[in-house]
Amino acid sequence: MRANPEPLTPVLKSWRRIYQTYNVLKQCQDQMLKEYGLSVEQLSVLSVISYCGGSARIADISEWLERSPNSVSMIVDRMAKAGLVRRTRDRVDRREVHVSATGKGEAAFKPAYPATIELVRRILRPLSQADMNTMAGLLGTVKYETLKCCNPDVDVKEVERRDSKKLADEERWLSKSGLLSVPGAKGQTKTKSKATHRIS
Repeated sequence: MRANPEPLTPVLKSWRRIYQTYNVLKQCQDQMLKEYGLSVEQLSVLSVISYCGGSARIADISEWLERSPNSVSMIVDRMAKAGLVRRTRDRVDRREVHVSATGKGEAAFKPAYPATIELVRRILRPLSQADMNTMAGLLGTVKYETLKCCNPDVDVKEVERRDSKKLADEERWLSKSGLLSVPGAKGQTKTKSKATHRIS
């Protein structure tokens, strides 16, 4: 036991704030997304599909969302039952399954994504850009320390490099996609035909 342990209050306060903020932010976002018939997880999956050009593998989605392939598969299963996505098998490699948005999924995603960005902007409005950069840096430190606790052999520098690349790629995708200029009203989109076989 240490002779002069660090005060526990800042540790508990930080820990509770991280969990409380995540929970209330998710609840707020889920509440807003009900208007579009989506949940936070479903919007996240549709975002990756859109980023990947309209079709993504479970592994792609898992990597981007930093969730296990099993949990992503379960989300995709529920989305397929809700008619938001379809799964198709690659004609060349039958083991490869791709996930794409249906017309219903596209129609929900296109207004829901910019509405989510606007919600987050409103939430962060009290913070200056410097505050937001500081917060992002602090949360990054917490994330990388957490990764090291879970896996002492993790290459944190590589994870940081990948995170920076993802952020830059996402900004480029958003600037090209036109998503942020989509009006809030729900739009209709037509389902594009794919040269793949649909599976249930």
